[in-house]
Amino acid sequence: MKNLNLKSARKRKQLTQSQLAEMIKVVGKAAVSNWETGYSKPRLEVAILVSEILEEDIAFLFGYDVQVSCTKSAV
Repeated sequence: MKNLNLKSARKRKQLTQSQLAEMIKVVGKAAVSNWETGYSKPRLEVAILVSEILEEDIAFLFGYDVQVSCTKSAV
């Protein structure tokens, strides 16, 4: 399912996919394109950063369907 909320929020900020990708330090605009087309979802940490950059609620941009990265803290 296409993510029109993400695409419209990015355009409201007058950012290209490449510019947004550069701001969040992902490999390239393909990642942003994949999120907008619904092909993939960002990791939670990345989704939070995108929501901060675009000044939109994370649930509005991605719903509640983001990838949670699994990390173990050293004890």
